[in-house]
Amino acid sequence: MSLIYSITSKITRDIEDILRKSFLFTLIFNIIGFFEKEWVNSYFKRLYPNEKFLSIFNKSRILSEEIFSPLIVLVTFTLFLLLATDPVSRDLQIVIIIAFISFFIGSTVLPKFILNNQTDENDDALKSHGNSIPLFNTKDVYSIGFCLTLIGIVFLFISIASVGGVPLLKSSLRYSLKPIFTMPVFLVIPGIGLIASHYLDKFKKGQISRSQIRFRFLLLTAIGIITVLALEYRTPIIAILLMMIIIGYYGKILSVWEVILGALIGVCAIMGIGYLRSLNELAISSNTNMFSTLEARANFTMHVLNLLNQISGNFGILHGKMLASSMPGSDLGPRMLVGKLIAWRTEVTVTPTLLGQMLVDFGKVGVAVEMCLLGFILGAGYKIIKITQDSFYIAIYSIILTYSIVGVETGILDIQVLFYFFIISFIYLAAILKDKGMKIY
Repeated sequence: MSLIYSITSKITRDIEDILRKSFLFTLIFNIIGFFEKEWVNSYFKRLYPNEKFLSIFNKSRILSEEIFSPLIVLVTFTLFLLLATDPVSRDLQIVIIIAFISFFIGSTVLPKFILNNQTDENDDALKSHGNSIPLFNTKDVYSIGFCLTLIGIVFLFISIASVGGVPLLKSSLRYSLKPIFTMPVFLVIPGIGLIASHYLDKFKKGQISRSQIRFRFLLLTAIGIITVLALEYRTPIIAILLMMIIIGYYGKILSVWEVILGALIGVCAIMGIGYLRSLNELAISSNTNMFSTLEARANFTMHVLNLLNQISGNFGILHGKMLASSMPGSDLGPRMLVGKLIAWRTEVTVTPTLLGQMLVDFGKVGVAVEMCLLGFILGAGYKIIKITQDSFYIAIYSIILTYSIVGVETGILDIQVLFYFFIISFIYLAAILKDKGMKIY
């Protein structure tokens, strides 16, 4: 682990150093610095409510500390079920109950048995015994995030060039986009998350002010949204907003009322973008309201899950092949495979919810095991940020929690998202083993 980290950080820091010395990036950072200074000293910024505004929300422990615990995934799933007005079968209801119980055990019960040799302060006594949770150099984290963001932006231009236009301006171009070019674009999401963690660490150390870090968070959010919006993707926009809100929430740079407002803006963005896309594709008439498009999507997705449940049984039918279809080079991607299973249409992608892949691959048993595992990964990450309050761990927890929430509808099926979960799970495993006194190399 340490060797891979050393090589990666060395390469990315060298790349960052070279680019920062170039005229283009020197100019960009000087312009950003100018606008940041104007923002900090702006008179209009003073008109914006401070962190004490609506402080009544801060009196609730759940609102001030626990909004983004792993259980938010179950809350989101419940809201999604309520949004879908069509009834589901009795058998699927049993599957959902199994999923909820398994996730609760994994996220709330099992983490009580790990990382118990730590204290809230992560004190020097633990460090001297060598079993403190490993911390990462934030400058290394920044350089990795910088390179990931740069890769995403570069591939944005490659994607636009490959279809001869901007999909946001011409919706039909979106269906000509090549996954080999668009997948790297989404690296901008963890990229800006890691950059944000570096700025958060500087804020905690008093090196930058609250106004400065809020400006930088807004700028990073704008960069991420503009990048993915140009390709007319909706889900990544929600992922960016949600990830940055979670980092800001645990970094104490966003007030509770701002988190609630951000969530409402995210919901409106989902409905608005979906409505406009449906209008452009003539899938609905202008007489249809925005909320009905969201309801229709939820009904369709739950209908898909119902069909998958009917064919999967207790032990599944593909036994891991759907998860494996996420790998590059597969004839069909996982969502196309869903289309083939329920309608024999391989030219469309169908979202199967968080449980779809689990059912198809391993049935009800798979739902129980995989939901428990997902809950445990999130539960371990949540416990680590509660112990360390470290900016890097806040960022990586925000990444996997974001994709878990988004995955309630879409499923966790994209290869890059699976890779994020694998890397972050490996980091958590290293922390758990080190807590047990085992040597980590």
